[in-house]
Amino acid sequence: MAKSEKNELMDKLYSLCKRRGFIFQSSEIYGGITSCWDYGPLGVELKRHVKDLWWQENVTGREEVVGMDASILMHPKVWEASGHVENFHDPLIDCKKCKARFREDKALHYFKCEKCDFQFRVNGGFIEVKDEFRTYFKDDLYAQEPTFYQKSDCPKCGTAGSIFLEKIACPTCGSTELSPARQFNLMFKTHFGPSEDTASEVYLRPETAQGIFVNFDNVVNTTRLKLPFGIGQIGKAFRNEITTGNFIFRSREFEQMELEYFVKPEESQKWHEYWVEQRFQWYQKLGIKRENLRLRAHAKEELAHYARACTDVEYKFAFGWSELEGIADRQTFDLDQHIKASGKKMSYFETETNTHIVPAVVESSAGVDRSILTVLSDAYWEDTEHDRTVLKLNPKLAPIKVAILPLVNKDGMPEIASAIFSDVKKQMAAFYDQTGSIGRRYRRQDEAGTPFGVTVDSQTLEDGTVTLRDRDTLEQVRIPKDNIVKVLRDKLAL
Repeated sequence: MAKSEKNELMDKLYSLCKRRGFIFQSSEIYGGITSCWDYGPLGVELKRHVKDLWWQENVTGREEVVGMDASILMHPKVWEASGHVENFHDPLIDCKKCKARFREDKALHYFKCEKCDFQFRVNGGFIEVKDEFRTYFKDDLYAQEPTFYQKSDCPKCGTAGSIFLEKIACPTCGSTELSPARQFNLMFKTHFGPSEDTASEVYLRPETAQGIFVNFDNVVNTTRLKLPFGIGQIGKAFRNEITTGNFIFRSREFEQMELEYFVKPEESQKWHEYWVEQRFQWYQKLGIKRENLRLRAHAKEELAHYARACTDVEYKFAFGWSELEGIADRQTFDLDQHIKASGKKMSYFETETNTHIVPAVVESSAGVDRSILTVLSDAYWEDTEHDRTVLKLNPKLAPIKVAILPLVNKDGMPEIASAIFSDVKKQMAAFYDQTGSIGRRYRRQDEAGTPFGVTVDSQTLEDGTVTLRDRDTLEQVRIPKDNIVKVLRDKLAL
């Protein structure tokens, strides 16, 4: 797939989201604000369903996991202890020619083999190679962080460790006249209280996890949980990203679904493997196609200094394979840091051995917005045979479960359809539409991802049956109008 085609697909998805009320550009009437997004009537329902399913799967559906909701604003020392003040940086580069500013990993990276004439360029997450070398890459969507290719084996001559970085260039103009990389802290600052001085500075949290760690004792003392146990949280986080883009994939305000699972340190590897499998399976339960998902274990040089292991769940987006969720074995680092900085004892007392344990933690960190983009991308389908665009959403995620449609606005059909709508909406999300041709109304609902349509027509007036239409197969069957709720509940597994 050519890069222009990938951009076209994202443009189509963005257009659909705006047209059908899923997602809008924030503050659009004032020209918009970069990488901030508003969820419309359908989008907010889709988002709620994703969060509800995550919460059920990871919190209320498990005996050993509880939830919490920590404050966005926290004491500045939290972020000093966690290492965010000192280490939460991205390398920032300026182009001296066109004045563009970008993250170092978003520069054009030119790689070359020391032994043969093989060379390629990594641009925006994609490998770009000369036509005569293209057969050496099985998938032109294949992409990794640029650091992955350093000292990798040459795919042409096979020489081990022969690939080296020849140069980097500006992704906007291609110039190699670049400033040295400098560190840019990603946390947003604000002021707490009426005065605006350094003493009043606080941060908008860049992640939700620290709110869980600093409440470790509070949760243990009030729940009396036994190891292993977890604490889950869904909430907003903020990062002053240098490079944003790809619609809602990377933004400055976003929402996280995080689970911190506390275990005995010697058992962390077992539980890391367990949660990698659990989280990988969850996306398939959402209806994501298996062939569009993969697991990628981090190489040693990618790992944070405190992590024993980290595995990403990645999705094959239109712009390439990218991280959807990370599952990390963080060892005891987080609690150790807060114990040291606060002077408070934060440990678990094991009555069986009469010992205090600082647990290790396996963290599952997923983005709500990235999950939404994954669901929308995977469900988007252009049905050329029937000249329609469809969101083949899992019915559990669909914002609207059924549309109630009178065939024409006469002969009592609107009245019958309105009565059906009143009954159905008490049981599930329904939509009533009597404007436009029936074909146009069907296609509006196909784009909204609505699984079923119920049409009241002339036969309804004769025998009390209605047409039930399936979004994906276009199959239409007649059912008694009095059985609509039961039939829909069965089909939707409600």
